[in-house]
Amino acid sequence: MKNWILPLLIALVAIAVAAERTEPNTQTGEMKTTNPQFTVTPIGRIVTEGERTFVRVDARHHDGLLGLEDWSHLWVFYWFDRNDTPERRAVLRVHPRGNRENPLTGVFATRSPMRPNLIALSLCRVVSIKGTDIEIESIDAFDQTPVIDLKPYTPGNDRPQGKVRVPKWAGP
Repeated sequence: MKNWILPLLIALVAIAVAAERTEPNTQTGEMKTTNPQFTVTPIGRIVTEGERTFVRVDARHHDGLLGLEDWSHLWVFYWFDRNDTPERRAVLRVHPRGNRENPLTGVFATRSPMRPNLIALSLCRVVSIKGTDIEIESIDAFDQTPVIDLKPYTPGNDRPQGKVRVPKWAGP
């Protein structure tokens, strides 16, 4: 194959992929990127056994836990699966904390489970790790809630810089 054919083929494929991901704006005629679709696959589930709570990671992800025992806290990302209806995903304004005395607020300014993408996160203290079971102190999730990711809490990165501001309803 000639030296110029492979780069030409790569360029043509790149143009074809880019063309599939853009569409004209009917008002301005400008090209805009369409929203790509994503697939999120659970890596495990929340499991409650009496008073104890676990993140039970699927066996195929066991190797991903290597080194997690060195961390005291982790972020657990999970899916609000019990709110997964088109009607609930369409809700964009809520009264925070379900309290009608709180002002109507956009879901992106709240921790509401009603939102277009049902991703939730909780900061959890790790009690112990045995195999694929991570015992955590507590989490604001139901038994069998799908877990979509785990990340260690890193004080240098996970702490805001400067003064923190919150709305009155979110204060202590």
